[in-house]
Amino acid sequence: MGYLLTAGSNFTAESLQTFFASTGFAGATWGNIIMICVAFFLLYLAIKHKFEPLLLLTIAFGMLLTNLPGAGMFHASLFADGHVHWEHFVNDAGLLDYLYLGVKLGIYPCLIFIGVGAMTDFGPLIANPKSFLLGAAAQIGIFLTFIGAYALGFTPAQAGSIGIIGGADGPTAIYLTSKLAPELLGPIAVAAYSYMALVPVIQPPIMRALTTKKERAIKMSQLRPVSKTEKILFPLVIAVIISLLLPSAAPLIGCLMLGNLMKECGVVERLSKTVQNELMNIVVIFLGITVGATATAEAFINLRTLSILMLGVIAFGMGTAGGVLLAKLMNLFVKDDKKINPLIGSAGVSAVPMAARVSQLEGQKENPSNFLLMHAMGPNVAGVVGSAVAAGILLSYLG
Repeated sequence: MGYLLTAGSNFTAESLQTFFASTGFAGATWGNIIMICVAFFLLYLAIKHKFEPLLLLTIAFGMLLTNLPGAGMFHASLFADGHVHWEHFVNDAGLLDYLYLGVKLGIYPCLIFIGVGAMTDFGPLIANPKSFLLGAAAQIGIFLTFIGAYALGFTPAQAGSIGIIGGADGPTAIYLTSKLAPELLGPIAVAAYSYMALVPVIQPPIMRALTTKKERAIKMSQLRPVSKTEKILFPLVIAVIISLLLPSAAPLIGCLMLGNLMKECGVVERLSKTVQNELMNIVVIFLGITVGATATAEAFINLRTLSILMLGVIAFGMGTAGGVLLAKLMNLFVKDDKKINPLIGSAGVSAVPMAARVSQLEGQKENPSNFLLMHAMGPNVAGVVGSAVAAGILLSYLG
């Protein structure tokens, strides 16, 4: 009888040990625990403080899933060396591996750009074409940060991916990084969307430091009305010109302008509403959760990630400064009644429409009767085009 009790207890102990060894608890590492804590922190920012919640929440949850030991939902080895290892997909792939193909193949960012185009009004830019220059100036942060990242030891492809954070355009950053440096996709995506959410915190001190009280109080004349014909022709002309000059930018620019044409032509209202809502929402879910899945402990917990976060702030700050300084320079060559309020230059980073709202708020602090929002929307939407063009330039040289 005693022998049977001993054998039974041994069997129970072995069963418990076998069960425990099969759980994720047995395979948990400090890296997994740290990344799970980071995921919870990002979820807190998205839910409590509403920092870009549409994407930050899904990115954080994808980060949580990929760092659960034993779940096997994402395998970085299937995308090692920048290639998709199709031969291993049948037996080894998890759910997020299949969804990640939309990022790796550049599908999700382009679909999001269709939705962005359908929600964008290029009227202020058409009414004041000088806004194109301010939007272009704000992209200087991308190229200066590229040089800085390269000087710090990053490869040219990695430096280009880090620099694009300065464009404050999440889908563009994801698109370029997935092509040039997929191993950095997690930290770059988190940095890009975090800094977009922090626009009201990062930009105002830079704007005030580079302008005088008198400059911030400049009132600008009302923009001229833009005809429907102009709004229809604009996406067609821009898509053709930029795609011919820079073919590598055609996927992003083409999708952006397709969405805008759907909105402005007035004959496909159903399609326009679909890409603004249902399609956009579905793609955002897939994009966020799969980008978050790339933030494994091995890829995220290192000094390189900290460098990326620091360089991202620098890129964003220099982009803001570039737009403001060009506006000040342009004022040297125009009459007093045509002066540009330099605050709208900061909106050249493509965080639409948050950057334009920051320009409006800062302008009203100096002059309560000032209304800069529509003027700032010109450089703001120009920045969307500018960041896509910058990504195309980097891709054509580094891809």
